[in-house]
Amino acid sequence: MSEIIIEAKDLTKQFKTHKAVDSVSFQIRQGMICGLIGPNGAGKTTIMKMLGGLVLPTSGSFSIFGGSSEKELAHSRSRMSFMIETPYVKEELSARENLEKLRLQKGIPNPRRVDEVLELVGLADTGKKHVKKFSLGMRQRLGLAGALLSKPEIMVLDEPVNGLDPEGIIEIRELLRRFNREENVTILISSHILAELSQLCTDYLFIRKGQIRQFTSAEELHKICGEYYHIDTNDNAVALATLQNKLGIETCDVLKDGTLRLFERLDDLPLISKTLYENGLVPTTLHIHEADLESYYMKLVGDDNAEHSERESAASRS
Repeated sequence: MSEIIIEAKDLTKQFKTHKAVDSVSFQIRQGMICGLIGPNGAGKTTIMKMLGGLVLPTSGSFSIFGGSSEKELAHSRSRMSFMIETPYVKEELSARENLEKLRLQKGIPNPRRVDEVLELVGLADTGKKHVKKFSLGMRQRLGLAGALLSKPEIMVLDEPVNGLDPEGIIEIRELLRRFNREENVTILISSHILAELSQLCTDYLFIRKGQIRQFTSAEELHKICGEYYHIDTNDNAVALATLQNKLGIETCDVLKDGTLRLFERLDDLPLISKTLYENGLVPTTLHIHEADLESYYMKLVGDDNAEHSERESAASRS
């Protein structure tokens, strides 16, 4: 099993009477692309700010690369990059000038690295154009370029594809995937574009009203959200054995209520039904189920999108 590189224990942040983050505990392992998912005001940005040292926890603790003291965290953050909320840039400078300034601040010796990241994020042709004339999508690309500059081991990205067109979103997705795969960069990412996260993430951390609702892998989530047959018969134990022995079924889950979820042979409904009947079983439920990350997310957060919007950011400004 891969190394734990970020671990939070009962991490809490309270702004006056509002708990933006309420006793959350989680682990991020090396090599993950972990999607932090929740409605506006759920605490996503506050968690990222605490990891980055921009906001201090009210209580609880977290460690990065095993270190939790102030000195250890400062050293660990030198191996990380952050893109939280709107990236800070000098409006009157070009993309290259902004990155060159950042390179010097971070003590990165190779000046060619600036041109490398500009090419990676698609800003190599912006020349001397000032950032104040950039679109929102271009600013997001520049923020991501800054996050890539130091060749980080961990990237913490808050809405990195905000403002990008579909082509740009795909380009950034492939870039992050390549960094994860080829450089073993661990990524913690939030986005309101859930369909995009579903194509990128290896794991998901669902947060609601400052609390962790669920932490699950993409593989586990696929079983929940993917297509499957929901089967209920007069004897589900016998039905399971029949499907395994007669049809060679291997991926079939038994739920707490005894019903079955069948993830194989989804094009063979007549054969499945016939096999059950021929072995004395009467299906009372036999239908295909299809869900996705968005519908699963809505089940977890309920009406929070309507009632909990912007509370965290309002608290941060107070």
